[in-house]
This record gives sequence, C-alpha cells and structure tokens, in this order.
Amino acid sequence: MRSIWNGAISFGLVSIPIKLVNATENHSISFRQIHTADGGRIRYRKVCELEDKEVTAAEIGKGYEEADGSIIPITDEDLAALPLPTAKTIEIVAFVPAASIDPLQMDAAYYLSANGVPAAKPYTLLREALKRSQKVALAKFALRGRERLGMLRVVDDVIAMHGLLWPDEIRQPEGVAPEAEVSVRDAELDLADALMDTLGEVDMDSLQDDYRTAVESMIAAKLEGGGALPEAAPAERGGKVIDLMAALEGSVKAAKKARGEGGEGREAAQADSSVAEVTSLKGRKKASPKKTAAKKSASAREPAKKAAGTASAGKKKAAAKKTAAKATAKKSAARKRAS
Repeated sequence: MRSIWNGAISFGLVSIPIKLVNATENHSISFRQIHTADGGRIRYRKVCELEDKEVTAAEIGKGYEEADGSIIPITDEDLAALPLPTAKTIEIVAFVPAASIDPLQMDAAYYLSANGVPAAKPYTLLREALKRSQKVALAKFALRGRERLGMLRVVDDVIAMHGLLWPDEIRQPEGVAPEAEVSVRDAELDLADALMDTLGEVDMDSLQDDYRTAVESMIAAKLEGGGALPEAAPAERGGKVIDLMAALEGSVKAAKKARGEGGEGREAAQADSSVAEVTSLKGRKKASPKKTAAKKSASAREPAKKAAGTASAGKKKAAAKKTAAKATAKKSAARKRAS
C-alpha cells in the first residue's frame, strides 16, 4: 500500500519512524457530468474573475476571505514559518480508556507502518504496551496543512490511527430530541429487549452495498446493448397504523421466523416491518374489573330471567282459561233454570 505521509511517533523520548497508509477505500461509483444533447463531457475551468481568463495550476495560490469579501494572500512560506511541532511527528499526549472517546469524534482511519528495520523494535514495544494496558493513545499530528487529533489503537498486529475531530467541532444536539413528554412502559421495554435478543448478531463481512450492485448491473446491461433493466422495487408507503405493543410483538415473531424458529422465512419479517406509523396505546381503553364482572353476572342472569318470564306468562294464561270456563258453566246453569 502506498504511504501518504512519512514521519515518526513520539513516545516520550522514544521516536518510531513510521509511514501513514490509508486504512479504508471508497467503492462508490462516480459519474461524470455530460451534455445531455450530445453526451459531451462537462468540465470546470479555473478562471480569474479580474482578468476573465483561465489560469494554470502553477498560477493558483491560497487566500483568506474577510467578511467584507476582500482577500488576504497566504503563501506556503507563511504557513511553513508557523510553529508546528507535529509537522512530521505523531506526538502522543496521553493514554486513556477507549470508552472515553466519543464515537462522534471518529474521522478517517489509517494504518501506521514501521519505516525500516530499526523501527521494528520500538514499534512492537508500543503495540504490546497498548495491548496490555487495554488503552488507546491520544496524539496530535499534522496532515494536509492543519494540525489534527488522533487515536492510536491495535488492530491485529498493526497500530491503527483514527483521526478525531476536535471537541469544539462536535455540535450540541439542541432541538433534536422529541419535545413531547413520552412515557415507556416496562412491558414495552421487555418486548424491545426480546426483539434485540432475537435479532442477535450479524457477520459484518456479509453486509454489502445493494445499491452499488444494482448500479453496476445497470451499467453492464447498457454496455451489452441496452438490455432490459431490473425493475425498481415499489417504494413502501406509510398509512398502516397499529399500536406500539402490537408492532413489537409482530417484530419479535417475524424475527424468529426469519431465523428459522417459526418455519416461515424472511417474507414474514418484511411484511411486518412495513409499518410506517405507530399510534399511542392511550387510545385503547380497558374496562375495569368491577364493570367486567357486572357484565358477566348480568349475562349469566339473562337466561334465568327469560325462563322465569316464560313460566309466569304460562300460569297467567292457565288461570284465565279456568276463569272463562267457570263463567261459561254459570251461564249454562242459569239458562237451564229459566227454561
């Protein structure tokens, strides 16, 4: 790997010659700007505003723009004259627990390579000291015209350095958290914990950039003569509203099925994960135990009331029939006496 900086690690009175190598690489697909009418490349030219003509790289320098728009020229000699002890040195200033570094400060990553055979012994000494102490080293270094903050740690058998943002470069999260007061129940937290446990861990090497793969397939199809391009998946839209508990329960079940615990598969997980909105649980009102018991008791007494009503009506009809029969018998006896 090609080094981008040569210098030394300053470890107390120990100096370790090293080379700085990029630890990451960008695999994003880049596009060129073209003229849509004829496909010609669109290029940017560097033009002097005062003379209105294009200038070469050798004629371009640096300048600081004031608030009123005026420019103060800054030469390389001006910058070289500034006191910068870390110009060619990674100066370790402290050893701290890794947990004390805020991940928000993390920036670019580099590998530090021992530069030459004499550097192997002090390099190994620093690496093993970092391993045994289980700490990281905070250091200052200069790169691309500015002083930076770095964190040294061990990766396998190599010392890696993460560039860090300065503390005053981290913005405070003002106005980002929800303003409404929200309470979370223990039952909801239990389901969230269950979902986290069910999802488990992931092999980082199995993760890939699906969008980049699709772009590469599209470009390959165009190169082969403009064959059929893969259809874009329909964008998921919101609108399905369920309560939070149901969403968590469904997510846990779907995650178990995706892991083969439920016998279904990943389709169930995708189906349950299409929820866009969550409604509050306050809308679901539960009946009190007393009201529920009263309703059950009333339901149990209802058949008895109907049976009692039916029996009472039968008795009244029978009594009416007897009264009518007696009246008919009296009328018959009266007619006989009259005759």
